Amino acid sequence: MEKKNIEKRLSEYNGIIKENDELYRGVAKAFGLPDCAFWILYALRESGKTLTQSEICYAMYQPKQTVNSSLKKLEREGCIVLTEMRDRRSKEVHLTEKGVKLAEMTVDHVISAERIALAGLTDEEHDTFMKLFRRYTGLLKDSIGDLLEKQEEK
Repeated sequence: MEKKNIEKRLSEYNGIIKENDELYRGVAKAFGLPDCAFWILYALRESGKTLTQSEICYAMYQPKQTVNSSLKKLEREGCIVLTEMRDRRSKEVHLTEKGVKLAEMTVDHVISAERIALAGLTDEEHDTFMKLFRRYTGLLKDSIGDLLEKQEEK
């Protein structure tokens, strides 16, 4: 592929990703939630079960410190309860009644909007989109892995 085409496609891709990110940032702001708190509530509601702090970090691709700060704030606000597990290093995150109501008024609506958007795709379009997005992400992961290896060699 020509360099000009690659540059154009990369720009288009980055624009779409940033627009998508802005949609979520905008809806979190409209609901009066910091991004991280929004994604914590989202992860808990999407999973439909209790998650540990580590599982939330993994689901959000965020550092433990960032997630922990937001969890502490949600706990102070009475939206979640953190309970120690057997190993005492891990904690489970439980929504309180207040947290459930907050999720119902916020992230549940976003999840519903996402379902409506996905329903607008045919099965074939969805499968193609996911297949190509997974493929691109895998190729990018390999390319960045190579970049990091070269960086470590310096």
